[in-house]
Order: sequence, then C-alpha cells, then structure tokens
Amino acid sequence: MTQEFDMSTRRVVLTMLKTKGPLAVSEIAKQLGITEMAVRRHLNTLERDGLIESKLVRQAMGRPTNLYSLTESADELFPKNYYNLTLDLLGELVEEAGEAKVQLLFERRKEKMIDRYEEQMQGKELGDRVKALAEIQNANGYMVNWSADEDGTFVINEHNCPISQVANQYNHACHCELMMFETLLGADVKRTECLVKGGLKCSYSIQAK
Repeated sequence: MTQEFDMSTRRVVLTMLKTKGPLAVSEIAKQLGITEMAVRRHLNTLERDGLIESKLVRQAMGRPTNLYSLTESADELFPKNYYNLTLDLLGELVEEAGEAKVQLLFERRKEKMIDRYEEQMQGKELGDRVKALAEIQNANGYMVNWSADEDGTFVINEHNCPISQVANQYNHACHCELMMFETLLGADVKRTECLVKGGLKCSYSIQAK
C-alpha cells in the first residue's frame, strides 16, 4: 500500500511540474499537503530515475533555492497523439498525390533505416545480427525478445508497435518493416503473426539463405 501511495504521489508531482512549470520543494509540499522531507524523498527518486532535474536559482531576497522541472525523458510519460497528425497528413497526401506517393514515403523511410543500421550488422553471424536487430527495435519501443530454435531458425517477437495506428490504415508500413529485416539480416524472413491483423504480437521466423 505504501509503495502504491509513493508511486501515486510521484505521478502527481510529475503532473504538477508539467502543468505549473519549475517548482520549489516548499511549493510542492504546500500543494500536496505533506512535509518538505517527504517531498524531497520523492524528488530524489524521480531525479535518480532521470525524470526531473534541479536548477539553483537566486531569489530577490533570501538564499538561492532549487527549482525542479521535468526532463525530456519525463515528457514521454504524458499522452501524445502524434499518430492523429500523421494520419491526417498522410490522408491529405493521398488526396493530393495518390496512394503510391504514401507508399514511396514508406520505402524511403525503410532505405534510411537500412543505411542507419547496416553498419552494425557487418561481419556478424546471423545469430549476432538477430540480437543486434532486436536491440535496435527495443530501443525504438517495440518491446522485443528473440530466440533460437534447434533447427537453426531464429524468432523475433515484437510485443508493441509504436506505429500501429498508422500501420492499421497503411499496410505498406508492415511490408517495409519485413523488407528492412530481410536486408539487414541477409536472411529469409517470414512474418507469422501480426498485431495489426489481430495477433498478440508481431512474430518473425528467420532462416539463413
């Protein structure tokens, strides 16, 4: 119960800093109705986790005080509707230039990602390339795990799709991801399950050519 309360209080602190801007310990304590010592404990945890940062600010009167504000990492905790903007823009592009132009955009994105990551694959065995690709996708928010079967087949499972809203409407995004995997891995890759098509995950079966 105490741990749940602590996490709830930290969420409130983060929301306060998001909506009210940089705040001093005394201001946070007053608004929460708890002691400054308790506030400092929460702030220490949030600062350790890289979610807030402090800056010493000189006052017109009295000693300088620390003001706490959110880091860029904390900003990612709050809801974003980027996909709505993306879908609106892609919809406008379809009306102006046709579906083929949107597919070309996905193709160009695929090529840029291949250029960005192919150096990490060079000189590696297939298993090491699969591991490197899983790490890349994890860093991009796909919540990936991978495994190797006894027959030499590798499996990559993506449990989250950051672009699922876009891929639901523009399936070419999924096709480009598959092609990117094949190019980076230099292997035969088959998608055996897909989040966009109702699966519990996106799953890829990988075999050496």
